[in-house]
Amino acid sequence: MWPNLSGRRRWLAAAAAVLLLAAAVVLAVVFSAVPPSSAPAPSPSFPATSSPSDSPAPGSAPSAAPVPGPSETVPAGPAPLPAIPAPEPPAPEPPAPPAPPAPPAPPAAFPAALAGRDLEVIPGAGAVVALTFDAGANSAGLPSILQTLAATGVRGTFFLTGNWAAGNPAGVAAIVAGGHRVGNHSMTHPGFTGLPDAAIGDQLVRAQQAIQASGGDPRPLFRFPFGERDARTIATVNAAGYLPVRWTVDTLGWKGGSGGITAQTVADRALSRLQSGEIVLMHVGSNPDDGTTLDADALPGMIERIRLAGYGFTTLDALLG
Repeated sequence: MWPNLSGRRRWLAAAAAVLLLAAAVVLAVVFSAVPPSSAPAPSPSFPATSSPSDSPAPGSAPSAAPVPGPSETVPAGPAPLPAIPAPEPPAPEPPAPPAPPAPPAPPAAFPAALAGRDLEVIPGAGAVVALTFDAGANSAGLPSILQTLAATGVRGTFFLTGNWAAGNPAGVAAIVAGGHRVGNHSMTHPGFTGLPDAAIGDQLVRAQQAIQASGGDPRPLFRFPFGERDARTIATVNAAGYLPVRWTVDTLGWKGGSGGITAQTVADRALSRLQSGEIVLMHVGSNPDDGTTLDADALPGMIERIRLAGYGFTTLDALLG
């Protein structure tokens, strides 16, 4: 038995050697057929055609779209159109602006021959008297004065400060409505000889504006506060378009009963200087100490006596030609 086992082993060893030799031969043939540095050539690509087998079966989900790689650019779709707002309704047309107010009438110019003077009478006026009233304090005597002038048919001239006009717009309106003339008496009633030219101009302009705001126009008549003036101040006032008007006589009614004046005294003083073109100075307000209004009280008798003397009445517009 052992000899047979030894023979088989020799046969198996020989068979294994033959198989190993055959495998080596096969491997040598294979490696010798492929070049060592060649790469496989790319195969040509053709557009894929769909076949019936490529279509999804009914009821099956469609295949997902390929996801672009990180280096691939996704083509942008068309930009969305901007939203177009709905048209707004047309705005209502604004109302037509009101017609501008008519420009004020130009001021009456004064004759050049009167420049440089502070007039104390009306030159060449004839047998007429101008009754003038200054208003700078209160208006206590104004209702009585306006009533007397209306009852006697006399027109007067009222010199108003700007402060008085601003504080008594109804008084200014009543004066104008009565057909009377108004003039400029400065804004605050300062002495003019101590003012520079610019301050004088300011006094005139501000007073004019205040009087005009209340419905009157003082141009071109002006009266110096306290009657204080000199050649320079007269020239400055003229340059501003105003004609200074002083007075022939001051009745002194402003002194009141406490100053020793009576209504009789007031009328007597006016008659004592009676002449053609006389300018009589009186005041609207009351005496600050006793409250008397002597000019207003004396006015009815004064007008009667002047008429009995053969004189009529005029406003200071008679100076303007």
